[in-house]
Amino acid sequence: MVETVTVAIVGAGQAGLSLSHELTHAAIDHVVLERGSVGESWQRRWDRFRLVVPNWTVHLPGAPYDGDDPDGFMPKDEIVNFLDRYARSFNAPIWTSVDVTAIEPLEDGTFTLRTSNAEMRAREVVLASGGYQRAYRPAAARQMPVDSVLMIDAEGYSNPGALPEGDLLIVGSGQTGCQLAEECFEAGRNVYLACGRAPWVPRRIEGRDVLSWILDSDFYEVRLADLPSPSARFVSNPQFTGHGGGRDLNYRTLQALGVELVGRFAGVEDGRVHFADDLHASVAFGDARYADLRDLIAANCAARSVPAPAMPDPQAFEADPPDSLDLSRVGAVIFTTGFRPDYTRWVAAANAFDEAGFPIQVDGSSTIVSGLHFMGVHFQRKRKSATLFGVVEDAAVLAEHMTSRSSPRSGPMR
Repeated sequence: MVETVTVAIVGAGQAGLSLSHELTHAAIDHVVLERGSVGESWQRRWDRFRLVVPNWTVHLPGAPYDGDDPDGFMPKDEIVNFLDRYARSFNAPIWTSVDVTAIEPLEDGTFTLRTSNAEMRAREVVLASGGYQRAYRPAAARQMPVDSVLMIDAEGYSNPGALPEGDLLIVGSGQTGCQLAEECFEAGRNVYLACGRAPWVPRRIEGRDVLSWILDSDFYEVRLADLPSPSARFVSNPQFTGHGGGRDLNYRTLQALGVELVGRFAGVEDGRVHFADDLHASVAFGDARYADLRDLIAANCAARSVPAPAMPDPQAFEADPPDSLDLSRVGAVIFTTGFRPDYTRWVAAANAFDEAGFPIQVDGSSTIVSGLHFMGVHFQRKRKSATLFGVVEDAAVLAEHMTSRSSPRSGPMR
């Protein structure tokens, strides 16, 4: 027997659930297929994971944050509980423990979905599995000896105690890399952080969270076409943290803590890990983005005829980093160099994705394959698309488009 559905949404995270809420409201028959349970991707974060955005920014369709700590930062268990309560609030039609392994568009305009349970047919398919599905490692990572050093991605990290003895090398210095460097150092580990070009922002400006200043501007309204190039969407998220009630976390705070900052990971040769001579350039890049933020806030304040906050220049950065590290001292390497889309591995429509693997779409609907849609993609519509406060708008737009189509219609497919 082949199960037939009208709309199949793949993924029961905030993106898939947000669209499910809107389709439920529009009386469009659908199911949400989740390989694990609700909020599965959040459950796979490390033990002490915590949001870096304040709780008040968490807002799904029909469900703004309603807890008692709006200025706090949810740990992962609270995020999962929030999503689970949200799904139950409108009886989301979720089928858990259903792993979708392949999707194929058919000549009649429908889709075949191969799953861990059975084959399915759907009129419309929405991929809400996230825009970043495959951990990315720099090419030089292939030079690491796999038999003598533990190599894991951020998803494979749980806590410092689970790592083997020896120095730790963390490759990648966005939000995750900085947080893991701090956590492991505070647990008594000797940590090297191979740095790249990442922006940083202060956690608070004149007592107000930086997110509130940024959301006053049009920063998160920027579209992909507004960027200097499509590759600009790969710039790391800004360095800061939600731990300790929310505070600064960047190259300067890590250096003051005792983390050894080094240049970009360049590879392994003659028993040593080598680093590029670019640490100061990476710090300067982050400082330039701080200056951009200062200009953005000042311009927005001027437009509203209110005083701009005081944002002093960053302190001078001084460092004399080593250019290599004896590999025999390294117990583990953690790659936090981001993720890339992985749709083409399981969606039989390679022409529906660009050279970087992102879907070719407008407002969440494929312009190549009719009936194929997406939610939660980075820059799906705007910079905020993949955030916990950006899915509301995208879900409403996509649901309206799907409702206006001649197909799907309410009721199951025959």
